[in-house]
Amino acid sequence: MIWSITSFVFEVPSGAWADVVDRRLLLGLSAALLAAAFTCWTLAPGYAGFAVGFALWGLSGAIESGTFESLLYDELARRGAAGRYARIDGWANATSMVAVVVAVPAGGLLMETGGFRTVGAVSIGVVAVHGLLVRTLPDPRRAVTDQDGDEDGDLEDDGAGLGARYVARLREGLREAGRHAAVRGATIVSALVIGLSAYDEYVPLVAAEHGAGTTAAPLVLAAVVAGQVVGTALAGRTSAMAPRTVGVVVALAALAQSVGAWRGGGLGFALLAGGYGMLSNAMVVSEARLQAVISGPARATVTSTAGLATEVVSLAVYGGFALGSRAWSMTTLVVLLGLPTLGAAMVAARLLPAGPGRAQTVTESPSAAAKTSTPIALPHTRASSASRSSSSSSRSGS
Repeated sequence: MIWSITSFVFEVPSGAWADVVDRRLLLGLSAALLAAAFTCWTLAPGYAGFAVGFALWGLSGAIESGTFESLLYDELARRGAAGRYARIDGWANATSMVAVVVAVPAGGLLMETGGFRTVGAVSIGVVAVHGLLVRTLPDPRRAVTDQDGDEDGDLEDDGAGLGARYVARLREGLREAGRHAAVRGATIVSALVIGLSAYDEYVPLVAAEHGAGTTAAPLVLAAVVAGQVVGTALAGRTSAMAPRTVGVVVALAALAQSVGAWRGGGLGFALLAGGYGMLSNAMVVSEARLQAVISGPARATVTSTAGLATEVVSLAVYGGFALGSRAWSMTTLVVLLGLPTLGAAMVAARLLPAGPGRAQTVTESPSAAAKTSTPIALPHTRASSASRSSSSSSRSGS
């Protein structure tokens, strides 16, 4: 609860900071906070230590959410390559999942050979490397400022000016997320597709109910993660899917999820993994569509707003499983979750913006037009999706 509440409270406010200061600075701060969380766990492995650590991790995740996506998209737009966002973001998510698969057995080995503090020390070291790598990333805002001298991007403003710009960006982002039809629809689609994927947390329990032992259950989970790796890695190839096609993909994912969980066994778990892969692919595609329809200067704020909506849906899923488990098995609950996922498929088909080459081509924003002349696809009156999560970005901490 401490972790979730911290993320909720700071998700959108931290996104607004990413629209007024150097985003690399915020990503470095996020890494420092995560290292501090692991330090608390390593030095004080009791309730208080873990409580403080989870609060720090929640703040770290809130700062990173929206910041990295915005930095990536703006830099690609500056280079005239905004269309590559889905492919690069997909590969980033796929690589992240592969790292998780490697880290889990590595953690067990470290625990066995060096003990708890060794695991903690290595975790802190990995995050430190992450923080150093952040400094190699470009800052598109600074590059744009250098080109046109935009006062809004002046990072050397005094404290009062910085505070005023922060409030302005926060208002602009919330206004765009709530009033812009395309962005509002994008947020809804993203929240549903990503939030409803939270059932991956219960896959080991479903495997156990089908008779999988402690040796086989991790293999089932590994298969689901493998599906996610493939699905996100292929996002670049599917980024131009029509909204109805995305809806069909999500619907097939819902069907595979329900049938796979109900059937169990080798074929059932293969279906479950395939369904999760399709859902993961739709997640990245929807996130890319959201980035394409954001037209104002508060990109990170809008993205963080979508991340907050995603967390709301995820918590609804967790709450539903908690209450539903009083009457039904985990297998039944995963099967039933396919119904709202089918609903999400219909929403995606209706609200998701058209992909590149399928809609009117416009510039990213009035100001960006003069700076980059980067064309993006903006739909008629429809919307797109946004994130994190992964079971991707917004839920990578799980």
